[in-house]
Amino acid sequence: MFSTSTKSPYITKRRSSIHGYGVYARCDIVKGTQIIEYVGEKITKREAEKRADRDLSQAQVNSDHGAVYIFVLNNRYDIDGNVAYNTARYINHSCDPNCEAEIDRGKIWIAALRDIKKGEELSYNYGYDLDDYEQHPCKCQSNRCVGFIASEELWPQLKSLLNKGRI
Repeated sequence: MFSTSTKSPYITKRRSSIHGYGVYARCDIVKGTQIIEYVGEKITKREAEKRADRDLSQAQVNSDHGAVYIFVLNNRYDIDGNVAYNTARYINHSCDPNCEAEIDRGKIWIAALRDIKKGEELSYNYGYDLDDYEQHPCKCQSNRCVGFIASEELWPQLKSLLNKGRI
């Protein structure tokens, strides 16, 4: 069973200059705070792959549509957060994030990596691999932006691909 409420006293949702909507700090948030749970339908890896392909196709047709809201839970299951009650799905990617995802007792939490000021947009690194990085351009606008949504540990490989002109 999954939670049906993602209300959080820490956040509010509104338009974002990064992409569509974003989630913003309603008050100052202390480093380490579990801000909001990422919720949705618990699905198998096989089903997650099917849905990711479908959602990516839809996003290519409608650029205001988020791409994929599937989040890795463990080795067997993922969470499909593409549900109306998942406010956490509006948290945008950044190459210089102020949050991170934590898995705690089978739940996915978005937690503060550092102190966050009231009014600041929340973000985390989505941690994508490089398989289809070209399909995931980054619009985070941070000084650390690498141009594509990719896990930070893969940035050296990504930069090498970009330097070789393989985009």
